Amino acid sequence: MAGSASLYRRRAIKNALALGLGVIATLFGLFWLVWILGVTFIRGIDALKPALFTQMTPPPGADGGLANAFFGSMLMSLMALAIGAPIGVCAGTWLAEYARRTRLGGTIRFLNDILLSAPSIVLGLFVYTLVVAHTRQFSALAGALALALLVIPVVVRTTDEMLQLVPSTMREAALSLGVPQWKMVLQILLRASRAGIVTGILLALARISGETAPLLFTALNNQFWSADVTKPMASVPVVIFQFAMSPFESWHALAWAGAFVVTLFVLALSLISRFLLARSKVTHD
Repeated sequence: MAGSASLYRRRAIKNALALGLGVIATLFGLFWLVWILGVTFIRGIDALKPALFTQMTPPPGADGGLANAFFGSMLMSLMALAIGAPIGVCAGTWLAEYARRTRLGGTIRFLNDILLSAPSIVLGLFVYTLVVAHTRQFSALAGALALALLVIPVVVRTTDEMLQLVPSTMREAALSLGVPQWKMVLQILLRASRAGIVTGILLALARISGETAPLLFTALNNQFWSADVTKPMASVPVVIFQFAMSPFESWHALAWAGAFVVTLFVLALSLISRFLLARSKVTHD
């Protein structure tokens, strides 16, 4: 009995220590999150008004907003998702269902992990060399292609892992009833893992929302409203970079306000992704 009590105390102490360290780590991370939100809000409070979303980027010394930059970021991000998400889902499905234990599948997963961790500026230079240098024109389409290269590896990895989490009994039951494999994948496996796949797509959107380097080499910038995807187009990260480097206080306030909005957007996407994933786990349980 004495040995059991001693063992219980040691485990209780270790558990309390681990719990305390976990709480400290959580508070440490939350402190920096609140600090970042607070600083961006305080520095950009002068520009956080309706004009931020209704007026164009201003010339030096004038008031304005970031309406064209928000539109450009939204358009290029949606185009990137339209290009990259289907490719990523199809590639992840092939890896999980047709090349799970093959050498080719392992090689592709390794290359996808390299692309997942590749610096975004490298992908921007790749699209610059492939598209901009040949067309001799910066464009929103080139920017969307660069962002799509960032979307694809995230969606591939998420789709692959989500499909591998689906129980093998579902595959065996469908195949035993004579269901073709392609129909099983489309109607059973993808439906069972759709919450996780959508989570991966939202995380990819969160990643590309704040990318600046690829757009500097592809979409460049545009002070005016433009919906022509074959021409240069403004984006929030590039405008933040340009305004933050300027000597004008009004531009600095707009840069801080834009950073605050982007941070809130990425935070909201992360929370929505976690909610969808948690709800999916509860449903499956």
